[in-house]
Amino acid sequence: MSRLMMISSDCHAGLPPERYREYLDPEFREAFDQALPIQVANTREAEKMFLVQEINEEWRRGRDAELSGAWDHDERIKVLDGDGIAGEVIFPDGITEMNSPPFGASLGLPARGVDPKLQWAGARAHNRWLAELCQMAPERRCGVALVLALYDVDEAVAEVRWAKANGLRSIMIPVMWGEYPAYHHPRYTPLWNVCEELDMPIHFHSGPAEQDTYFGTWPPNEEDGTLVGGMGIYVSEVAFFVSRPLTFLIWGGVFERHPNLKVAVTEGTAVWVPEFLSLLDHRYGAHRGSEKLGDYRSHLSLKPSEYFARNIRIGTNLKIAEIEQRHEIGVGTMMWGSDYPHPEGSWPETSERLDENFKGVPIEDIRAIVGGNAAEFYGFDTEKLAPLVDQIGPEEDRFRA
Repeated sequence: MSRLMMISSDCHAGLPPERYREYLDPEFREAFDQALPIQVANTREAEKMFLVQEINEEWRRGRDAELSGAWDHDERIKVLDGDGIAGEVIFPDGITEMNSPPFGASLGLPARGVDPKLQWAGARAHNRWLAELCQMAPERRCGVALVLALYDVDEAVAEVRWAKANGLRSIMIPVMWGEYPAYHHPRYTPLWNVCEELDMPIHFHSGPAEQDTYFGTWPPNEEDGTLVGGMGIYVSEVAFFVSRPLTFLIWGGVFERHPNLKVAVTEGTAVWVPEFLSLLDHRYGAHRGSEKLGDYRSHLSLKPSEYFARNIRIGTNLKIAEIEQRHEIGVGTMMWGSDYPHPEGSWPETSERLDENFKGVPIEDIRAIVGGNAAEFYGFDTEKLAPLVDQIGPEEDRFRA
């Protein structure tokens, strides 16, 4: 009886916010004590702004034990085993934004409105704790270290080396760079070098966008009131922002100079990929519309879609539409993620979602998308995972037509 190896390319973990204090360097603990109540209050206000307060409260109700897996090793193992998940890639932000690291070292890694020194302190606190969590089940966990690439590249390089030495196997850098140079700038070359050298995949995780533009002030002021349509604008544009760094990396020749560099876009859906690649390849091709623009292609030896297929992966909690487009997106590009413990993910209905989404899909494609691609991309030891897969993995026969 064959069982399916499932590796979630998108899970989340984080401490209750007050517990990050012990992982901070002592010099930052007084500032943490002052900032914590502000962080908690801002998080609750953001829940209102994003219209998710009632949804989050309902999501948490009656699930205290399972959701404590956001920071508790034993509970986390129970949940993943129940979902049939043998391995996972772990991002910050545990339970619906309530478990973010301090000082703006959150899933969005904002480059505005933060103190870089404090933000680094919060990032390092999370990385230290995450390294401990991953060491409890190293064969099952690929921890994503927070790396603030924008401020001091040498400092970022040092954090990548620390992360690798302490068992973390990938990094996340900011999606939006604000007033700092974009990612095609040569200043980031040492970061690309070290990630290529140490085989550390780089992530851009969905979430950041121009929220201030969409929602205005919060709470709303008397003159403007509540801006209508903010959430609709946000959900329409957020996938653009998380994919935008790829445009800079591809056209900037980063993948040409670093052929073994690995980059993943996570939780930004995958439906945009075919149109994105069609546009870039069209702009790459020689045609009358590009004749007057000069030579902007000769530094690239491959088409944009070829760099994409070689260097880039997409982690997403797959929907039927994405699976139907898998050949246009690239079967070898797609990596399934459960998004545990977030309410928009598949848990606690992972089994039912898999049955629904993969009905009639060839088993070879299912193997690649739900585990094989992630195992190769992140370097999971499949031999070590095999005994666990034999215990908890879903039976492959259930997916056969």
